[in-house]
Amino acid sequence: MNTLLLRLAGPMQAWSTQSRFSDRDAGREPSKSGVVGLLCAALGRPRTEPVDDLAELGLGVRVDQEGTLLVDYQTAGGGNFRGRPYGVAKANRSTPETVVSRRAYLADASFLVGLESTDGAFLETLDRAVARPVWPLCLGRKAFPPGEPVALPGGGLRLGFDLATALTKAPWRSQQPTRFVLEVPPGSSPDQRTDQPVGAAFATRRFTLRSVVTEFRSPLPSVADQEAS
Repeated sequence: MNTLLLRLAGPMQAWSTQSRFSDRDAGREPSKSGVVGLLCAALGRPRTEPVDDLAELGLGVRVDQEGTLLVDYQTAGGGNFRGRPYGVAKANRSTPETVVSRRAYLADASFLVGLESTDGAFLETLDRAVARPVWPLCLGRKAFPPGEPVALPGGGLRLGFDLATALTKAPWRSQQPTRFVLEVPPGSSPDQRTDQPVGAAFATRRFTLRSVVTEFRSPLPSVADQEAS
């Protein structure tokens, strides 16, 4: 098995899995749909194309810095523009009105993300893509750019390492027990997330359940057991 490691860190991130209309949630760690979307941007893949090859990758997250969950109160529309009422259009064509929304996000979070596959060449292609992305990368929403390079210095490909091992052996930013969220076979855990893309998921908005387990792990006992920084 092989793993590609990515760094997702920034002042603001929002990995939504249940957002509907005026309420936009934010998960406590990157969602699979969000990471697949980031990879599509790196590859220059249009949202109308299938993402099955990316959806087959196993996903794991090491939460190096939990971040703070905050909520913004926002409005769109209202008042007048050029002498006419200005608001958000409605499907029933009634008078446009001001729309109020609540948008959650994570502030100052940092994650080490792992993508697992038997196909090392495919992971190498993804590693090159995030280092030189076709389109700008964002952390869940277009307004949230990464605060540091997504591609690891020297490359993030770890041939011969499974997901948990690669995440554990990578240099730690804290010596405290750290939360890991690891994808497991479907149905093998009661903890499930609705973020598994299906087909051309970003055009059809089709996502299914994905099973995960959450663990707390400590750094390896010696620096020699970890990768060189």
